[in-house]
Amino acid sequence: MAQQEQALHHPAPPVHPVDEKPAAKRLLPAALQHIAAMYAGVVTPPLIIGQAVGLDTAGRTRLIAASLLIAGLATLLQTLGIRNFVGNRLPFVNAASSAGITPMLAIAETTAKGHQLPAIYGAVMCAGVFCLAIGPFFGKLLRFFPPLVTGVVITLIGVTLMPVPVGWAQGGDKQAADFGSMKNLALAGFTLLVVLLIQRFTKGFVKQIALLIGLVVGTLAAIPFGMASFESLRSAPIAALPTPFSFGPPEFQPAAILSLCIVMLVLMTESSAGMLALGEICERKTTGATITRGLRTDGIATLLGPIFGGLPTSAFAQNVGVVSLTRVRSRYVVALAGAVLLVLGAFPVLGAVVSLVPMPVLGGAGIVLFGSIAVSGIRTLSEAGLDDSSNIILVAVSLGAGIIPLAAPTFYSGFPAWAQTVLGSGISAGALVAVTLNLFFHHLGTRSSSRAAVLSAVSPGSGTQIP
Repeated sequence: MAQQEQALHHPAPPVHPVDEKPAAKRLLPAALQHIAAMYAGVVTPPLIIGQAVGLDTAGRTRLIAASLLIAGLATLLQTLGIRNFVGNRLPFVNAASSAGITPMLAIAETTAKGHQLPAIYGAVMCAGVFCLAIGPFFGKLLRFFPPLVTGVVITLIGVTLMPVPVGWAQGGDKQAADFGSMKNLALAGFTLLVVLLIQRFTKGFVKQIALLIGLVVGTLAAIPFGMASFESLRSAPIAALPTPFSFGPPEFQPAAILSLCIVMLVLMTESSAGMLALGEICERKTTGATITRGLRTDGIATLLGPIFGGLPTSAFAQNVGVVSLTRVRSRYVVALAGAVLLVLGAFPVLGAVVSLVPMPVLGGAGIVLFGSIAVSGIRTLSEAGLDDSSNIILVAVSLGAGIIPLAAPTFYSGFPAWAQTVLGSGISAGALVAVTLNLFFHHLGTRSSSRAAVLSAVSPGSGTQIP
């Protein structure tokens, strides 16, 4: 009786949306929505690298299975965490990043046949060690990422990734005869229309899974027109657990290691930006410790992944878009998605079911996803003190620097290889410029006024605060 009275006088504190555990009937569809949004991005790096080094279908299947398995483990580590050591405990998806494809292809081209994957994996493991070594310093630099800077970065994540769903909407394969055909564009447009209609005329949980419904309806619509291929389902093995060093022991080449360490800096920047973006979207403060734990998870996954055939691991921006669009902010939804990725990695035949979704269908849904990320950045910028002329210049120049690789892909072709790697990513280029200009306008030589200016750029409800 006394305990009941005490409970009445001291009710349990409300659970933050990030820590909510939805009912099973809501948990699984929300998790599958994350899987559908990210699946093509997870399998793309191993598929491209596997083809470049001459792997047969069975070898590429093993490479893809390893990528899914490592993505699942890394995502579970991020969302659930282990004490205060790893895991940012946000609805954060980790998987093989496409940013490392170009330098890994360069390693493959300059390495003797039979040694290509071992050289790539040796460099990836060193990049993981590099991430673990410098990751804690990224967390300590958080004070240089006020909403003025994070708003630019979040906006650029959405804008610079927009060519991805546009390519998917056209068919995905630029070499295909029907790339950009009207039937592909019509299917993408139909999928987009389904998502929009559900958003307009439904509410509650159905509205939250509009993206998943759009993907299912779009895939069903594609079947009568022969646009949904079942070949991958017929050829996929039922079970294929990856074995350690099945592609050979790692080899350590200095040039390859240097290029992948530079890539790791880019991935760490993008991963930090993803955590800051989720902090804003989920209304949970992203601290330096949060970023340190998150980057430590990236480093561990990147270091240990190559043992089973994994590639450099980083944040998946499209899943930030899913959280922003659906407002389902529970980390347990994404943790379940990580568990599903584990199962898909262990049973490739199940992964092939997900791959039935045609590229144009993914493209129609992806336009909503990546566009919603850009909107999140614009919303952050709208509360970041843009009535100040210095802040306007900072945002204008940073956005311009981030859009250069999109507008002119060969702009940096005369620069050294390491500079092309960093500046060729609009996200990292815009982030570097934004941080540098923030230092110039608000920190260097103007201590008192800069502190006030930066603080004024932090909105009251912002997930990012100045320590």
